[in-house]
Amino acid sequence: MGTKRAFFAVAIALCAVWIELLFGALAQNVGHKAPTPALSKPPMEQPIPFSHKQHIGFDMKCAECHPNPEPGDRMTLPPPEKCMECHRTVAKDKPTILKLAEFAKGNQPVPWVRVYVVSAWVFWNHRSHLEAGMKCEACHGEVAKMEVVTAATNATTMAGCVNCHKKNDASTGCQFCHSGR
Repeated sequence: MGTKRAFFAVAIALCAVWIELLFGALAQNVGHKAPTPALSKPPMEQPIPFSHKQHIGFDMKCAECHPNPEPGDRMTLPPPEKCMECHRTVAKDKPTILKLAEFAKGNQPVPWVRVYVVSAWVFWNHRSHLEAGMKCEACHGEVAKMEVVTAATNATTMAGCVNCHKKNDASTGCQFCHSGR
């Protein structure tokens, strides 16, 4: 049994080195451009149209609507009641706001479609990135200029992550993101 374990340990170590070399090369080929390259994905259809550009124009900050509760891995989406704090009076008769009010009245979340999704096998934590000084735009693009949020970067791909980690002198070891935490 010991020989099999040793063989598998060596095989896993070689695979890890191979993956690190492969994705290190990919990240180097991407270059050190900021932010990561734009994607050509169409916008996700959302249950209620929402303009980040318009709302950020009112000097709203990301964390006002997207808090980061424990354990810090996800920024959350606002409950309809949060939106209704303003929309009880602002644009209250618009069809989209009436739809939002129905969600709030029924104490139901708006079924927003996430634009960025991190694979289940990747450990991700927004808080650690924010504490490291990363700005939302580094991964999400210039949301303040978007009428409709689209996937503007390759932030949820391994090449995108490795490139950003190298650019910012952060660890690129496999265990850093794939440790099964």
